[in-house]
Amino acid sequence: MSPNDERNLRRALEFADELGDMIAERGITRDQILSDRFIQWALTTPIYNVGEFTSHVSKELRAEHAEIPWSRVAGTRHRLVHDYDGTNWEIIADIALHDMPDYAEQLRALLSLES
Repeated sequence: MSPNDERNLRRALEFADELGDMIAERGITRDQILSDRFIQWALTTPIYNVGEFTSHVSKELRAEHAEIPWSRVAGTRHRLVHDYDGTNWEIIADIALHDMPDYAEQLRALLSLES
């Protein structure tokens, strides 16, 4: 793994973990994500930061670990930043509560393999 890939993965993992910690510490629920504008805005920043760092992972590493949803994660960042057709908060709730913890575990496992 290149130093740049490692740095990008570690930064993505850092933001994913911070998101999970924030949700757990504040007891944020799906209903709150769907209805509370402040929570919506607070969750989108770490999600798009994860996507940004993911988008800079090399094509070679992505190909070696095709089981990781690189494009979905990076694509979520683009949709949030550019607000194509508005934000679907149901999808963001699924990402924040379910997909992001799974992605963080995939990154953690990949980083431990390479250490």
